[in-house]
Amino acid sequence: MTDKRKREELTEILIGEMLLFGLLGKVIYSQPERKFLQSLIDEDVFSEAPFGSEHADIVTGLGLLSNWCAANRSGITPETILDLQAEYTRVFVGTERVLAPFWESVYFSEGRMVFQEQTLQVRKWYRSYGLEPEKLNAEPDDHIGLEMGFVSHLAKLGLEALDQEDDVKLEGLLAAQRQFMSEHLLRWGPEWCSLVEKHAKTDFYRGLARLTLGTLLSAAAWLDIKIPADLPA
Repeated sequence: MTDKRKREELTEILIGEMLLFGLLGKVIYSQPERKFLQSLIDEDVFSEAPFGSEHADIVTGLGLLSNWCAANRSGITPETILDLQAEYTRVFVGTERVLAPFWESVYFSEGRMVFQEQTLQVRKWYRSYGLEPEKLNAEPDDHIGLEMGFVSHLAKLGLEALDQEDDVKLEGLLAAQRQFMSEHLLRWGPEWCSLVEKHAKTDFYRGLARLTLGTLLSAAAWLDIKIPADLPA
């Protein structure tokens, strides 16, 4: 890749991808906690998207999240935190059946089990690129927040290769993104987003679901990935 303009465009895409996938991975992985959520409001992180900004789902998701931030700009009340915590428990933890499980294995296991084949496959991906979850063996590696964070990591490595003008390494990292997303995130991530939007009642989680969906679909578009047909029911 010798064209300066193309390199600049790719740099912008990878930076945006690194930032947005990284942010979403952290927000999805985190339980509702006032200090962290207030920092998102104070830093105005949902005012715009650094990647896929024109995608309809991203625009809708940012709108819902911006509404939530505006309603809490003067300070998140204890009642608001309790509402989010209750929704988190109802949608992602459950009492009998989890409405929107965080883990990939659940979507491909008849018994809705965790720590299945997908978990080990994702763990291998992480290790191949220098990552290992902090809660290894205590929590499944195929949590959607961790998978989103991994794409952010691949984008970061791609930026480093681009800066080093190592085109072979760069192409390998872009190929890794395509393969990982095709084999994992895009096979179940859209379904997770749909379930969250269906069952959530707060603008925060409904917006998070739409923003995540738009991010996944935007990445699929720029990487020229065909959405898998064998999505979970």
